Amino acid sequence: MSIISTIRKWVSAMLEVFKGKATEQFRVAPITSNEVENLIEICEQVYTGEPPWLNPSDGIGTVNFSKTICEEIARLATLAIGIQVEGSAKANYLQDMVDGMYFQLRHWVEYGCAYGTIILKPNGTDIDMYTPNQFIVTEKKGDKVWGVVFINRTTDETGKKYFTRLEYHRFVDDVYQISNICYVADRADDEGRQVPIESTPWEGMEPETAIEGLEQPLFGVFRTPSANNVDLDGVIGLPVFAQALVELQDLDIAYSRNATEISNSKKIVLLDDRLTMQAGAKLGTKGLDMPDYVKNVFGDGVNTFYQEINPTLNTEVRQRGIDALLSQIGFKCGFSNGYFVLNEKTGMITATQVESDDRRTIQTIKDIRDKLEDCLNGLLYAVSAYADLYGLAPAGEYEINYSFSDITYSYEFDKTTWWGYVTAGKIPAWYYFVKFEGLTEEDAKALVEEAKPELPSLFGFKEE
Repeated sequence: MSIISTIRKWVSAMLEVFKGKATEQFRVAPITSNEVENLIEICEQVYTGEPPWLNPSDGIGTVNFSKTICEEIARLATLAIGIQVEGSAKANYLQDMVDGMYFQLRHWVEYGCAYGTIILKPNGTDIDMYTPNQFIVTEKKGDKVWGVVFINRTTDETGKKYFTRLEYHRFVDDVYQISNICYVADRADDEGRQVPIESTPWEGMEPETAIEGLEQPLFGVFRTPSANNVDLDGVIGLPVFAQALVELQDLDIAYSRNATEISNSKKIVLLDDRLTMQAGAKLGTKGLDMPDYVKNVFGDGVNTFYQEINPTLNTEVRQRGIDALLSQIGFKCGFSNGYFVLNEKTGMITATQVESDDRRTIQTIKDIRDKLEDCLNGLLYAVSAYADLYGLAPAGEYEINYSFSDITYSYEFDKTTWWGYVTAGKIPAWYYFVKFEGLTEEDAKALVEEAKPELPSLFGFKEE
């Protein structure tokens, strides 16, 4: 077991300990089923490159394709994303917060796809992200998380003391309440003892806070759009690849077997050692230095022995099997059939055809974007509430506008389409040169004017 794997197990074990502490201290019960938690734990192992089927002794490794799936969804979902907050001085404050977390959005979406659910919560100066092993859902309202205990862990400046803070958010008679309980330990694998919050790195926070007038919790939740078929009444989403674990295992096995075959495909020459001895004797040496692919063997009888073995690779057949697995995995994870293959796609003639062929992918990304918007709306509501509570920004209304890039956009197709507009006389040619060739409007118009043919007059003379 690697050091990283061991550390992960320690961290996971301590988080489970503090989940138990939280249920005791706050007298709450998790509403997430054990079956969901176990499935998410398995998916975490797969995502972090340590799937249960990993078996180096049998040559079974992993290509960690689950991370590729999550990466691709996050890339497409956040492609050229734009978030504008407008309406007041408060909006300017929120816009600064959005600008500061812009480059984290893709990471958050990827983690949300990998874990099924993440929660984003402001801490006063930044945004904290929590995965399912770092929080306990205690209450729901419809399909929304309404009560939750967060588990925060950190060390002091020396790195020798380990602090844990249990932070409980919930509504009590329409009043939003936050409770904090802290622990300190001398070892990372020890729960330690309960201490006042003033003697921890979170000094300055109140053990108990009550806020009136809130309409929703002070955090944003991102969850995958697919229904949870493991816990029908839960509010936790499943990792995007949760339904493809069998195929991911088959892919790792198929790829590992193919890699092993290629590794073992070196030519072998079986050569009677008497041949090398005889040749060496003629040259005045005991033998000859042979390449590593030559293996000495005993010949049969008095005849010398020589045989070449050139293994035949089944790469082409194996690749077709791997492509089939990739396509099936992609389809189960929300991509159009054939999105992930080792061979390039063919037959994509027009953007309309691309959109038709990738319709499933487009719908998946739209659903992910909708969930991301909902999460960010909740997060910015929380940031706004904290700003009002601590006087960080003037009070005021704000409006959030989201924009995303079209994932089917093709630059070459766009050029062809717009040139068609030129030849059809719908737009002037100079506009095309400005839009696609980088010319200024003045240069483009001059170029078009210069290209005009000189037409003769009615009597064969050029017009002056």
